[in-house]
This record gives sequence, C-alpha cells and structure tokens, in this order.
Amino acid sequence: MPPMPANRGPQGPSTVDKLKFGAMMGGTVGVIIGFIFGVSSIFRFGAGPNGIMRTLGQYMLVSGSTFGFFMSIGSVIRTDASPIAVEAFARAQRRPLIMANSDAYQPRSR
Repeated sequence: MPPMPANRGPQGPSTVDKLKFGAMMGGTVGVIIGFIFGVSSIFRFGAGPNGIMRTLGQYMLVSGSTFGFFMSIGSVIRTDASPIAVEAFARAQRRPLIMANSDAYQPRSR
C-alpha cells in the first residue's frame, strides 16, 4: 500500500461535522424561539397544571429538538457540492500568494 501524500491540500468540513454544526445551530435557534413562544403562551393562557418552568421547558425542548433535527438534515443535504464549489473553498483556504505588480502606479517626476 503506497504511503499517504504529505500535503493533501486543504480539506473542507466532513459530512458529520456539518451534521453536528447544523444540529447545534438549529437547536440554539429552536430553544430561543421556544422560549419566546413559551413565554407568550404562558402570559396569554397560563401555565396550566404543570407549572411555569415545566411548561416553558417543554416548549423550549420540543422547539429546539425539532428545529435542530431539520436543520441538521438540511445542512447534510447541502454537502452535495459541485466541483466548482469545492475548488472555490480550497482556493479560499490556501495561503495568499502576494506578487509585485510590474505595472504598479508610480507618480511622474517633474
């Protein structure tokens, strides 16, 4: 088996990384939205027999898990990138190449 090349070039995030990041983002947004809707629902209709904290926690948990689940699936679906997008990502991650311009602006001497 041949050895792995020393420099494989820049690599993008893996599918599992994108799944975790999408779930984390979606869960965070879902918890915040659940908090907002839960508080407004408790103010309008009351907490019910479960109490304020349990009702609010239930809103936050259900909203966060649902939105996190769908956001993680959406981020995995987006990983199906075209070769053009992969090449653009690789170019954006490499070190910049600074070259002097031979036709640089030089003020005229009088």
